[in-house]
Amino acid sequence: MKENSHSFKKGFVAGIPLVIGYFPVAMAFGLLAKTVNISLLDSCLFSLIVFAGASQFMALDLIKAGIATVDIVLATFLLNLRHLMMSASLAVRLTDVKKSWLPFIAFGITDESFSVASLQQGKLSVPFLLALQGFSYISWVGGTFAGYLLGTALPLSVQSALGVGLYAMFTAILVPEIKKSANILCLALIAGVIYAANSYFQVLPSGWSLIISIIFASLAGLFLLNDEAREGQL
Repeated sequence: MKENSHSFKKGFVAGIPLVIGYFPVAMAFGLLAKTVNISLLDSCLFSLIVFAGASQFMALDLIKAGIATVDIVLATFLLNLRHLMMSASLAVRLTDVKKSWLPFIAFGITDESFSVASLQQGKLSVPFLLALQGFSYISWVGGTFAGYLLGTALPLSVQSALGVGLYAMFTAILVPEIKKSANILCLALIAGVIYAANSYFQVLPSGWSLIISIIFASLAGLFLLNDEAREGQL
């Protein structure tokens, strides 16, 4: 594939599946934010500023549980650390890019947009990424707004079903990786056991259960995934 084929139009077309997927999940977020008594303005600011579905759903759960703001911010930071590696991976594939565009591209990276971009052949262009990420962003923010205003008009059964949006999102991210590697399953189990143990024995405040799980599972991943990478090179 030629470099100039990564045009704005191609980025828009590549982002259509993301737009279709993001809108209903964002509606679920908007509806859930309303049930947690977060205002329309704050709910939209959530999506406008954070733009990270899993983190936003997690934050709602932590807010509902009465967790301290500092703990919520720290948990969100740790959950989103993976985006640093995604940004670095895409940065080396950009061609003729002005540094002023990099913050916008880095902000727009999500698990799904990174997957689409990383599957492209050759160098990437700024117009392609801006289209891919920009239309996804508009879909996410628009879905949040629509969910907050229109979500309560949906049947109660549908509203209840939207409550599993967080778990569905995590499952969609995790299951494909588990199919590729048993070590990923092991890491998920380690994180789950640590979270459950801390929640049961209450060794640390409840807001730290997720944070400790992320830290220890990440440390375990350094060894398990590095060993797997070395085996793949043999």
